[in-house]
Amino acid sequence: MGDYFSAWRALEDAYEAGKLKAIGVSNFYAHVLANFCETVRITPMVNQVELHPYFAQPAALETMKHYNVQPEAWAPLGGGRHKPYENVMLQRIADAHQKTIAQVVLRWNVQRGVTVIPKSTRQERIEENFAIWDFSLTDNEMAQINALDLGYVGEAVKHFNPEFVRGCLGVKIHD
Repeated sequence: MGDYFSAWRALEDAYEAGKLKAIGVSNFYAHVLANFCETVRITPMVNQVELHPYFAQPAALETMKHYNVQPEAWAPLGGGRHKPYENVMLQRIADAHQKTIAQVVLRWNVQRGVTVIPKSTRQERIEENFAIWDFSLTDNEMAQINALDLGYVGEAVKHFNPEFVRGCLGVKIHD
């Protein structure tokens, strides 16, 4: 095959044959997703991307909505150098709802229509992550969290950095 369009055609065939229940993509930014959806027979059902308060990707969410692609956050809690668990505003919102910062951030993504699958191996954290359905964030709280967005490519995966891409692919792009 060699390219993701060929790989996608194989997934489309398997989906149409009833071998797969759903097919999706990962890390497709808005411009790539739009080109892809306009080119393929079956649009992806899901696009798993980095989505958290510090990298909210509102344009990507609009593009996914336009093509009826479900966004899924692979890093819904952010973390890293941003230290969301030390953010005073997030703590204030959490306290107002008698929730944790993690629950507030997960709820924020859910209210934006994003599927969240936070990773945890600890039973108490898994239970905490499920306890986000008994409260809603206000429009003002959503706006406050939205304001944390730094508007740049996330720190975990740098798709627009040629050095990073070459390292991931293990191929020479130019002579």
